[in-house]
Amino acid sequence: MSVALASTVGPSTYWYLTRSTGTMALILLTLSVVLGVIDVGRYTTTHLPRFIVDGMHRTVSLLAVVFLIVHIVTSALDSFASIPLIDSVVPFAGAYRPIWLGLGAASFDLMLAVVITSLARRRIGYRAWRFTHWFAYASWPLALLHGLGTGSDVKSTWMIAISGGCVAAVLLAVFLRVASGWPGQVGVRMAALSLALCFATGVALWLPIGPLGHGWARRSGTPASLLAPRP
Repeated sequence: MSVALASTVGPSTYWYLTRSTGTMALILLTLSVVLGVIDVGRYTTTHLPRFIVDGMHRTVSLLAVVFLIVHIVTSALDSFASIPLIDSVVPFAGAYRPIWLGLGAASFDLMLAVVITSLARRRIGYRAWRFTHWFAYASWPLALLHGLGTGSDVKSTWMIAISGGCVAAVLLAVFLRVASGWPGQVGVRMAALSLALCFATGVALWLPIGPLGHGWARRSGTPASLLAPRP
């Protein structure tokens, strides 16, 4: 069911809120993943207590979820695309850019699973929490692809810079984690580094023929009614 509310706030305001909160959610999620990948406590145990480092990680993660919720709500309130709230939870079920919006829904579901299990960590046990916590790493590439595939600012220099910075930050974090403790578990470390490099390379090769290419709005699944010029 679509959300349709009469409000004094115009659609353009919701549009700006959707763009800004989506960008902030990506930045915060990137920071959360970076903190988790490098296990920053290893490098700060002589300077900061571990509980402060863990608290910073949790705070950043929760802020990412808050910004993402605002991003979802404002997307639903914006009358331009009329995206139902259910499309933000059920992946690939919508009519508006279903693949790319679906990736965002999948990322949101994974983040919710991580937050819920973190809050219930004492009840579900460490192993179940640890297993679910790995979903946070999967949510990041989905969120990045969602932003590139649906974002109206993807061709803007500042958005390309932010997206590139997020990818570079995660790559650096993976490299630091792989380098620490080398050569233990060489196979696992090289697999993680190769996967990260392949993802970054794939995104770089896809962008020119995808979101940065001609006619992406139509090719990405934007309904024809939204592509037609408005009077």
